[in-house]
Amino acid sequence: MNTLDASRVDIDSLATGLERLFTRWRRFDVPGELSFTAASTLRRLTSEGPVRLTELAAQETVTQPAMTQLVTRLEGQGLVERVKDAADARVVLVRATRAGEDLVESRRAARVLQLAALFAALPTQEQNALVAALPVIHHLADLPPSSWSRS
Repeated sequence: MNTLDASRVDIDSLATGLERLFTRWRRFDVPGELSFTAASTLRRLTSEGPVRLTELAAQETVTQPAMTQLVTRLEGQGLVERVKDAADARVVLVRATRAGEDLVESRRAARVLQLAALFAALPTQEQNALVAALPVIHHLADLPPSSWSRS
């Protein structure tokens, strides 16, 4: 096996390991009964602010009718609201309510606690290895969504 092949195996092993961790992370018990798409939509609205329903559907890669149904459900739960765009009163935007923001934060905090417990159970040497990887983890998390697709 040449150096390039060994590097590919290491990358594949890393990707497989991280995929297993992310899968476990998604199964963490967090407050609020939300589908993956609902949680992602609400998280996006709290971090990026109000957006048109059509743009939200495109960002979440669902159809506009599906996003309309999702927003209606989230609205019924008091987690989002539809508001007029200040720049153009004909445009309706979807934004997270305070309750929606609070739910996103409580879900994030619950995952952090569960991950902290998971990491605390590791030997010190493995904890140190994860700490050393933090700059790379932050870099990956900050990449734009377009970077995440494999060419």
